[in-house]
Amino acid sequence: MVATSWTEVERKGLRDLRFRITDARFHPGMAVLILLTSLVLASVPLVPSARAQTVVTTIGVGHYPLGVAYDSSKGEVYVANYYDATVSVISDVTNTVVTTIDVGYDPTAVAYDYGRGEIFVANEAGGTVSVISDATNTVVANVSLKFGADPIAYDPSKGEVFVANEVFNTLSVISDATDSVIANVSVGRNPVAVAYDSGRGEVFVANENDGTLSVISDENNTVVATVNVGYGPLGVAYDSSKSEIFVTNGYANTVSILSDATNALVATVNVGYGPTGVAYDSGKGEVFVANEDYSTVSVVSDTTNTVVATVNVGTYPNSVAYDSGKGEVFVTDETANTVTVISDAASIATSTTTTSTTSTASTPTTYTTTPTTTATTSASESIASTTTTSQTTAHTTTPTIAATTSTSESTTRTTTGNTTAAFTTSTGSATSSGGVSVALFYYVVGGSIVVVFAGILVWLSRRQREQHTSNFRTRIANLESFGGTE
Repeated sequence: MVATSWTEVERKGLRDLRFRITDARFHPGMAVLILLTSLVLASVPLVPSARAQTVVTTIGVGHYPLGVAYDSSKGEVYVANYYDATVSVISDVTNTVVTTIDVGYDPTAVAYDYGRGEIFVANEAGGTVSVISDATNTVVANVSLKFGADPIAYDPSKGEVFVANEVFNTLSVISDATDSVIANVSVGRNPVAVAYDSGRGEVFVANENDGTLSVISDENNTVVATVNVGYGPLGVAYDSSKSEIFVTNGYANTVSILSDATNALVATVNVGYGPTGVAYDSGKGEVFVANEDYSTVSVVSDTTNTVVATVNVGTYPNSVAYDSGKGEVFVTDETANTVTVISDAASIATSTTTTSTTSTASTPTTYTTTPTTTATTSASESIASTTTTSQTTAHTTTPTIAATTSTSESTTRTTTGNTTAAFTTSTGSATSSGGVSVALFYYVVGGSIVVVFAGILVWLSRRQREQHTSNFRTRIANLESFGGTE
């Protein structure tokens, strides 16, 4: 029996494989890792953020939104809804969906072609790219590719669109004048992200399973360099101000920053868990990173290469796009079926530390004393109390809480009157310095356990993902050998 098209059962099976591949990025044990890390870091002084980006609104879109792109000509944002085979069009003026467009099966990525006023949508299961006119918001062409078309980027210099195929490890080059494929370039294993570098006329492709970037010249569509980055690169963005490439490393929870002049590593920045999508904000000189497994967006300054803010968003933020017209960042949430809109306008955040806290009780505490009484206990607890007359005295308590852990606890209450009471409880013979040493010992040991555990989980996740990817490719090859096409 010879298959002539992808059946719905086949599409569902391939989709399920894809999600097992995606889910392998976050091993169940990571929940334990996050808990352990939070316990260790809970006592570490926190550095306050000097900037605070604000969530403007959350917009409901289709099922499982993934790719997102901004159309500067129309002031609209296009969102690929994977399950619905649609694209939601959002007005950045009203932050509402103004229309929904039917595209191919399982759209994953979107790119805006401002040279022709068109939107290119990669349809993974459909093996096509849908071309949408932003004048009419209708599909005007479809470009046939192999199954697995995913990340996509626009090259305005050549009028070309680059689409990576994460199943066959290739990059297809499409002419936007003819809407046809003009070249196919072999890249690394499992290419999942693409970005165009306008300064050098190069295309950067993130190869997840290799931990590399393929650098392609748009002059001859050939690979001119392969650069090692972090563990599991999932996203890539070009910073035109600094001529640098920002790469999110999904398995390492870092961002690698490369100089596009030398392809050398400039810096590595720690971000949240599972960083995926990334976008450059030319208005502020900042890079926004979606941390899929941490429900946050990290804001990285390209001046200091440090995280200057962390924004809480939906449950699984995936892709990011910058809206230069409004100074806003659009973040898709693949499980909440929403898009979070963040303003890049910064305000001064309240400074807060955990090293020490001093508070004064808002309501004075009243103690009643009785005639002269003295009591002393020589066990582990010693209490001394002295009064002069039978009276009621108002006490104002000012407790001080120190972050330093100690095995000796001492509290002193001083009254404003003729009565003074001292209360001391001794729970051990260790001094405060000894307590600090013990605390540091536990932090070091606990931190080491977390690091080792993290390494094991990352290794298991990668092995699981590679196995799913292998099954995915085998399934595709078997179907295509029987004539399966879009």
